[in-house]
Formats: sequence, C-alpha cells, structure tokens
Amino acid sequence: MSTAHVLLGLLAGGPRHGYELKRAHDERLPQAKPLAFGQVYATLGRLERDGYVVESSQEREGGPDRTSYALTDEGRRHLDAWLTTVEPPAPYVTSELFSKVVVALLAADAERARDYLVAQRSAHMGRMRELTTAKTAPGASVGDVVAADFSLGHLEADLRWLDTTLHRVADMQKEVTK
Repeated sequence: MSTAHVLLGLLAGGPRHGYELKRAHDERLPQAKPLAFGQVYATLGRLERDGYVVESSQEREGGPDRTSYALTDEGRRHLDAWLTTVEPPAPYVTSELFSKVVVALLAADAERARDYLVAQRSAHMGRMRELTTAKTAPGASVGDVVAADFSLGHLEADLRWLDTTLHRVADMQKEVTK
C-alpha cells in the first residue's frame, strides 16, 4: 500500500490535519495496518517537499497547533496518474505460508508439511468466519464490506492452494511407502 497515495486521496476531499488523516485512514481502511502519527507527518513532509500538498491553515483547539494540508494541482495530477495505472500481478511468491511448506518438504518431512497445512487450513477457515461475520454485521460500512471481501478472496485462493498441496503431499507419502 502506498501511504502517500492514500493520504493524497484523503486530501482530495478537502484540507485536513495529520490527526484527521490518521483517523480517516484507520476508519476507511479497516483491515489495513493502522498508521502511526509519525508516519503520517513524515509522509506529509515528503508530499509537501515534492509539491503535492501545501499547508492550508493552522489552528489551535486547546492543544498543540494543528497544520492542515491541502492537495495541490500537481498532487491531484499525481493521484490521478496513480489511480489509472494498472498494477502488474506480483511476479514472485512472497508468502510465509508458502515458504514454510516448501522448507518442510525440502527437509524431507512430508508429515510436518501435512500437519502444518492442516493447522493453517483451520486458521484460514476461522479467519474467514470472522470476516463473514464482520461484513454482515449491522452497521458495517462499505469500507468494512469491501475490505472483508478483499481478504476473503485472498483467503479462498490460499485455501485452494492448501487443499491442492495437501493432496500432493498425500500422494508423495503414498509413493514413498510403496
């Protein structure tokens, strides 16, 4: 995820200060890792340096000064370009799940790989139940539903792979015992 682009997208609706941006990010991307305040302000600093945002106002509401930032025309063009760029499918498998299974198989430990696959399948099914409950809960926002659907799609793909790999490992074990 590009934090800079998400912040630009949030600023497209109008000026905001860092605290508002952090809160909006965490609310609108409910399944994403929450942003740290330091990350918000460091990113805003880079966006300002690059000419994508400018300080629009400062206010003090019973606490420290709060600087609001606004999207510049260049920032809007940059955001539009990012939004229209199609992401290439990931060329490499980068998953802890995949790595653990392969390492267990490389260690000639099909039983360990099978046990891990079964346990991981169970964990995936539990997470899918949680997400389904969250997206159908009364008051679930569109962001909650879209995030749950995204996660469920990835979990479903993982489950297909887990099931296929479980069958392959079982076939391997049959070959070894012949």
